[in-house]
Amino acid sequence: MAALTSGEVCIKYLLFVFNFVIWLAGTGVLAVGLWLRFDSRTEGLFQVEGSPTAFFTGVYILIVAGALMMVVGFLGCCGAIRESPCMLGLFFIFLLVLFAAEVAAGIYGLSNKDTIVDELKTFYKETYQNYQTTKQEALKEALRAIQYSLQCCGTTGTAFDIAQDTCPKKEGSQLLITTSCPAAIDDLFNSKLHIIGGVGIGIGVIMIFGMIFSMLLCCAIKRTREIV
Repeated sequence: MAALTSGEVCIKYLLFVFNFVIWLAGTGVLAVGLWLRFDSRTEGLFQVEGSPTAFFTGVYILIVAGALMMVVGFLGCCGAIRESPCMLGLFFIFLLVLFAAEVAAGIYGLSNKDTIVDELKTFYKETYQNYQTTKQEALKEALRAIQYSLQCCGTTGTAFDIAQDTCPKKEGSQLLITTSCPAAIDDLFNSKLHIIGGVGIGIGVIMIFGMIFSMLLCCAIKRTREIV
């Protein structure tokens, strides 16, 4: 039985580190999804009749994506460190499926960008209007999360919107320069689309290298176990 070469050993530990990072990232994504689903400030959104469904879908996507990332990271880590061709093969298959899903999502997103932007703006407006009517704490937290992340305020960006308790706090001249959230959503997908695309391409390239390394290591392990 032959031993792995120094280059193959290097690939082995690189693959282990790569997948450990994926596992940690998956743990974080799953934790955020579960927190949004079961936190007392947001779980009310899942119980309010007529609440926008986009938030629910996003939360469940986070939970599923986090769980898949943890499974992929676990298979890659164990397959590399234990030199298991079976686990490495499963890791390759999972990564290939995720890569295909990312490509499909990217194509769908580019071809339906205007529809997605309109749906997001509609979701925000419905959440905003529902909160103005009901003052529910769950809706308030959802609005604060959106408005603080996009640094926007309300549906018009007027003085009335700025006075709302869900908006980012501003002082002085900043009060005169306030972006409405529908406009901020437009800006995110139009002026910053290249950044989103760059991140997606970067993730795709990392996945490709992960698949290549897993196959190289799998073939090397099988070679070392052949009787010579």
